[in-house]
Order: sequence, then structure tokens, then C-alpha cells
Amino acid sequence: MQAMHTNNLNIGYEDRLIVEDLNIAIPKGKITALVGANGSGKSTILKTLARLMSPSNGTVMLDGKSIHKQSTKEVAKQLAILPQNPTAPDGLTVSELVSYGRFPYQRGFGSLSKEDRSIIQWAVESTGLLEFKDRPIDRLSGGQRQRAWIAMALAQQTDLLFLDEPTTYLDMAHQLEVLELLQQLNATAGRTIIMVVHDLNHASRYAQHMVAIKKGQVVSVGAPVAVMTKDVLREVFNIETDIIPDPRTGVPLCFPFALADNKPQVAEMILEPVKVS
Repeated sequence: MQAMHTNNLNIGYEDRLIVEDLNIAIPKGKITALVGANGSGKSTILKTLARLMSPSNGTVMLDGKSIHKQSTKEVAKQLAILPQNPTAPDGLTVSELVSYGRFPYQRGFGSLSKEDRSIIQWAVESTGLLEFKDRPIDRLSGGQRQRAWIAMALAQQTDLLFLDEPTTYLDMAHQLEVLELLQQLNATAGRTIIMVVHDLNHASRYAQHMVAIKKGQVVSVGAPVAVMTKDVLREVFNIETDIIPDPRTGVPLCFPFALADNKPQVAEMILEPVKVS
């Protein structure tokens, strides 16, 4: 079953076309990872799927309707997005940040209802931040800050959650902290999660569905075992890899060992002695 899909999507900046004739479907109830080299268009695709950008042609279909023809509040009740490197005003506490997730359900400048406060409490507890609920965001660790932003997205109570490289600039422990939280939300609450992932092994381990993108075009799509192959990674990333099964989960892991187009004549040219006349 699909959560959303695109029809012949073209996306660009001014006169430059980044993505052309894109047709992809996001499966409902799964974690989907968009992977590709820097500049491949994966973040542009994510932003368009989440209605942060408008396509120059084509449609993004959500719940049977074009997402770009729906009102902002209507869309905000169906999907939430965590962009790259979000920032909060100085002094804003965790609870205050999470309360912003209830904005789509408020009328005018209405105060938070009893239901709103209950949902905020649930989002804070679900992300393991109860003891930090009154702490300013700028006094949290990197992993805790990401969890606070995810809690805000959860407070929107949407079926779809978009994240653009949620582990960027985090150390390994905090990366696992965030990814395991997302995995838990998917498994226990059935959230459909779409995320741009930089680390291929993280994508393979935590996503059930992968989309490999090169220059705005889909090269491969499917389960990690179908996408994490030597041929696909060579085409998408220009790397030679060894692929082995994860000893714990059995999903494919990649170990790059060379550039695919490494030209030995470059080294020969460097080593060639200089002739002095």
C-alpha cells in the first residue's frame, strides 16, 4: 500500500532542472531511505514530497489529492518534516518547542487545550525527554536536541514523518540514539518515515525500503538487499565495494575500497621525472 506517490515530477531552481520525470511511490508503514551522492537531488526530492518546494511540472499525490493544492494546515495534519540543522530561539525549552507541533490544530491565537497538553506530554515521554522537558534546547546534547525536534514532529500526530539527514554532525552514539528512536516509532506506532540518509549502512540497517538516486533519477528502488549491490553502488556513488551480510540482522553492509573510475595514468604522470633542458 502506498502512503504517497509522484507523477512525472520535474523540480528545479530557476532555469536549472534538478529532477526530471520522477515517478516514485512511498510505501505506507515503512521506513524509506533516500540515498545518493552529494548533489544527486535527494534532499530536493524530500522537500518537494513534503511541500517545502513546488515542482515545475507533475504532481505529488497524498491521500488521493495533489499535495500542492491542499492548504498548509491540511497538509500539516498529514505530514511533519524535520529539516537539516533546525535551530530554536535561545532559551526555548523542550516543552515549548514540542508545543509548536500542535499549531495545525489551533484556531487563531487559541491557547493549548487539555488534549494538546496531553499529546505534548506523550511526545516528550515517547522520545525519552521527560527529565529534560523544562531545559532550554541550547543546553541539550546533539542527540537530545534531535529527539526534541522529533518530539515536536510527533506532537503533530501525522502518519508521515520526513527527516533530512537527521544524524548529520552527531557522533556515533547519538546517531544510533536517533535512528533507534525512529525505528521504534515505526514499529510501535506504524509511522511512515521518509528520510535522507548519508550513511549507506545506516540506511540498510534501519530502512525497509531504499531509493538510490543519481542526478535526479532513480537508479534502484526496493528492499536493502536489492539496492545495496556492487553494481548499484558503482553506478550511484562511483565506488567499488565489498557487500557482506550483517552478522546480527542479515541485511547487506557495504565496505568501499576504491573509486570505480580510478585511473592509474594519473599516478604515472605524477611519478614521471621532470626533464631539464
